[in-house]
Amino acid sequence: MQRRIPATYMRGGTSKGVFFLLQDLPTEAQEPGPSRDALLLRVIGSPDPYGKQIDGMGAATSSTSKTVILSKSQRPGHDVDYLFGQVSIDKPFVDWSGNCGNLSAAVGPFAVRNGLVDPARIPKNGSATVRIWQANIGKTIISKVPICEGEVQELGDFELDGVTFAAAEVQLEFLDPAAESDEESAGALFPTGKLIDTMKVPGEPELAVTFINAGIPTIFLRAHDLGFTGTELQEDINGQPDRLARLEKLRAHGALQMGLITTLDEAAQRQHTPKIAFVAAPQSYTASSGRFIDAQSIDLLVRAVSMGKLHHAMMGTAAVAIGVAASIPGTLVNEAAGGGPRQAVRFGHPSGTLRVGAEATETNGQWQVTKALMSRSARRIMEGWVTVP
Repeated sequence: MQRRIPATYMRGGTSKGVFFLLQDLPTEAQEPGPSRDALLLRVIGSPDPYGKQIDGMGAATSSTSKTVILSKSQRPGHDVDYLFGQVSIDKPFVDWSGNCGNLSAAVGPFAVRNGLVDPARIPKNGSATVRIWQANIGKTIISKVPICEGEVQELGDFELDGVTFAAAEVQLEFLDPAAESDEESAGALFPTGKLIDTMKVPGEPELAVTFINAGIPTIFLRAHDLGFTGTELQEDINGQPDRLARLEKLRAHGALQMGLITTLDEAAQRQHTPKIAFVAAPQSYTASSGRFIDAQSIDLLVRAVSMGKLHHAMMGTAAVAIGVAASIPGTLVNEAAGGGPRQAVRFGHPSGTLRVGAEATETNGQWQVTKALMSRSARRIMEGWVTVP
């Protein structure tokens, strides 16, 4: 026998995932724990030793091995509680340690369509403000969902590099985006207290690094310190096991220095966080779509690794980290963008470019970020049920 569970397959930004209402999950999966993880693994088709997720909804990339659980918010001043699970492709675990910024764009439209938002707050035309509680990291996201004739507008002319077709624009505000939990330095924006720190890794020269907790814990390095240019595409990294192993080694040591793990071995079970990225000053390059990106059109270059592979575009949460770090003079990201105070940057990634903004202030030598802003799009791809043995 197979169980049928109501679900919606949605694209959000440059990611796709399976969306569930909490109340629709089997009783044993409505609470965190092994039963929930086992269900989501089976839905996505993991663990798959072949690395393809043929027997599930996943598509064997970090951008598509994703699940979302939503419910009416239990938190005052919010509409929806949003929990994100990053499903490992070849290993039997679900990583709950961070958010997915791209799928955040699909949360608002799903919430409106599924009755999680008070109908009185949904205009006939215009945009509905959806107040999202991001349960993984304990933060608020404001989503501006386009509405046409009382329904969520999905189609439009907003183009997002890394997504083939245009759609309606969804504006996102990530409020107070510095991560906050006991294990993540109690919300410290810079967990080691330095804008630029030094990372010492066996077999590597000392590396300048910016550790930041904004959107998602992220490790930023200079591309040239790693022997990269910053213009790399997926095939330049993902087909090189030695490069991937080196980046994972650096990520593990960075996680330890950030205080996210206590032993290097723990990094293998914490693939979603932290992210590792490398930055460079603007250069012209050809994106994966074949489009020429002129150095004059961007402020810096960024390449980021997600779940052990170079991302085909840019993770939404990493884009938040980029925008925040770029807004603060003295970080490696700000340095790559040319230095000085900034409220927004446009950076080049493997699929094209993305603009992200942030509002940061310095008080008594401590930096605080009130919000980060970016635009995405979202669309239903399929709705109905998933069947699970």
